[in-house]
Amino acid sequence: MLTTTKTKYEPERTELTNESVLIKPNLKGDWLNFFMLLLLYTMQGLPLGLSSAIPILLQSKKDTSYQDQALFSLVIWPFSLKLLWAPLLDSLYVQKIGKRKSWLIPVQYLIGIILLYMGNRIDILLPEKGKPNVMVLVYLFFITNFLSATQDIAVDGWALTMLKKNNVGYASTCNTSGQIIGVMIGSVFAILFTSEDFSNKYLRITTGVEGIVSMKTLLYIWGILFILITTMIAIFKKEKDNTQEDGYVKLNISKTYSLLWDIMKLPSIRILAIALLTARIGFAATDSISTLKLIDAGVSKDDIMVINTAMYVVKMIIPLIIAKYTSGPKPLSLYLKVTPIRLLWNIVFIVLVYYTPKIININGVVNIPKYYYAILIFILSVQEVLSYMMFVAILAFFSRISDPRFGGTYMTLLNTLSNLGFVWSSTVALQLVDLLTSKECSFDAINNCSTLDLQNVCKSNEGNCIVTINGYYIEIIPCTIIGIAWYIYFRNILKNLQIRSPSHWLVNVKKPVTENIEESYPLAVTA
Repeated sequence: MLTTTKTKYEPERTELTNESVLIKPNLKGDWLNFFMLLLLYTMQGLPLGLSSAIPILLQSKKDTSYQDQALFSLVIWPFSLKLLWAPLLDSLYVQKIGKRKSWLIPVQYLIGIILLYMGNRIDILLPEKGKPNVMVLVYLFFITNFLSATQDIAVDGWALTMLKKNNVGYASTCNTSGQIIGVMIGSVFAILFTSEDFSNKYLRITTGVEGIVSMKTLLYIWGILFILITTMIAIFKKEKDNTQEDGYVKLNISKTYSLLWDIMKLPSIRILAIALLTARIGFAATDSISTLKLIDAGVSKDDIMVINTAMYVVKMIIPLIIAKYTSGPKPLSLYLKVTPIRLLWNIVFIVLVYYTPKIININGVVNIPKYYYAILIFILSVQEVLSYMMFVAILAFFSRISDPRFGGTYMTLLNTLSNLGFVWSSTVALQLVDLLTSKECSFDAINNCSTLDLQNVCKSNEGNCIVTINGYYIEIIPCTIIGIAWYIYFRNILKNLQIRSPSHWLVNVKKPVTENIEESYPLAVTA
C-alpha cells in the first residue's frame, strides 16, 4: 500500500510501506477481472481494426481517389483528441450506476447499434461494383471511433480499481494484448474472411462464391455481441465504490483542464510538443500511401493483409527484444538511431513501388512471382520493425519524464501530441497525392483523367488513363528531405531533453489540485 504525506500546497511525497514491498502480484481471485479487462480492450480494438481495413477495401475496388482516402483518414482522429473530453468522464457520472459504468454501458450500446445499422447499409455504402459512399462511411466510422475512444477512457480508469492494487500492473498487459487482438479480428475478418479468392484458396474444400462470410453478416454479429456483452456487464458486474477510500477527492473539470495547461507551460514540454507534432512528416508518404500504391499496381489486398497479420506477432516480440534499450535512462537514443534508417528506407519504397508493376504484370496479366513475395515481406517487415521500435522508445521516454503525481493526465497529453503528429501528416499526405499526380488519356491528351467521370469517358472509348507524373514520388522526396532536416535540427535537442533532471518535467502547481489527483483521475493511455 502507498501512504502519502503532503501539505495543502506541497507536491505529494510517496513512501513505500513494508506491506507494499511484501505484496506481490497474484491473480488468484482476480482472474475474472483480468479477463473482463482483456475483453473490454478487445472490444475497443475491433472498431479500430475495421477502420484500418476499410481503406484497403476501398483501394482494391478501383473506384476511390486518394482524396477519398484522405477524407476517410479523418475517422482515426478521435483517438488523438480524446484528451479534450476525457475530464468530463471523471466529473459527470451517476454514482449508483458507477463512475465508469455510467459511460461504458451507453457507449458500448451505441457502438453495437451503429454496427447493426452499418450491417444493414454496408452493401449500399460499400458496393461490390460502383463508387462507395465515402462520406457516409466517414460519418459512421468517425462516430464509432469517437465512442470507442470514450470507451477507452472509461476502461482505462476502471482498470485501476477493478483489479486488486497489487495486480494493477496487469492493466497494461490487458490493454496492449486486448487491443492487438481486437484490431486483428476487425481487420483480418473484414478483408480475408470476406474475400472470395482467399476463402477458396485457404478456407474452403470446394470452390464457392464470395467469402466464407459477408461484411454484412460480420457487422451484424459484432453488433449483437456488443449489445449482449454490454448487457451482461450492466447486470452482473458491479463497480467498486471508491468514494469511501481514504484520500478520495472528486476532481472537477476546471481543475483538470488547469492541470493540462500547467503541463503545457513547461519549457521542456513546449519544445517536445513541437518535435512530436512534426516528427512524422518524413515518413508520412511512406506510411500512408505505399500500401495503397502497391494495391493499385496489382498486389492483392489479401496478400497485404496476410503480411500485416504476421506483423502483429512481430509487435508482440519487439518490446521484449529492445527492453534493455528502452528501460534505461536514455530511451530516445534508440529513437534517434532508428530515425535515419527509416528515412533511408523511404528510398527502398520508391524502388519497390516503381518496379512492382513491371515485375508482377506480364502482358497485362497480374502474375506475381514467388521471389517478389520474399522481397515484399522483407521490406514491409523491416519497415514495421523500425516503426515499432520508435514507437516503443518514445513511449518509454514518456513514462520516464511524466510527473508521477499526475502520471495518467501527463501521459495522455504526451500521447495526444504524438498521435496528432501522425494523423495530421497522414491526412495531408493522402490529400496531396492526387493533386500532385498528372494523367492523360491514351487516345485524348486533352482528357487529364482528373475525375472519375473523365476516367470513365476514357475507358468507354477503350482508352487508358496513363500517369505522366506520379504524385507519390513527388511527395515522398520532399517528405524525406524534411525528415532529414527534422533529424538534424532536433537530434541534439532531444538528446539534451532526455538527460534533463526530473525537476524540468515537474508541474509547479500553485493551488491544491495535487491531493491524490492520480487516484481520482487515473487517465491511462492507449497509444
